[in-house]
Amino acid sequence: MSYTFSEETHRNLLARIPRCTGREIADWLRIVEEGPSLLRFEDKVSWLRGAHSLAHGHAKAIIHEHDLRRAARRML
Repeated sequence: MSYTFSEETHRNLLARIPRCTGREIADWLRIVEEGPSLLRFEDKVSWLRGAHSLAHGHAKAIIHEHDLRRAARRML
């Protein structure tokens, strides 16, 4: 995974996404879940940026959050 933001920056980006995009994080996570089955982190980011015109940092934060939550579900 190619994610270089600190945890604090990640949380700040997530907090700004609803205001900047008009969609809640849960909506974006659902979009990623329903999107194409891409394996590489950067491929997912590129798809999200291209398909939904997101800024690179926002797309990275959404994909990273999606990956974190998916990993947490696997641990249960």
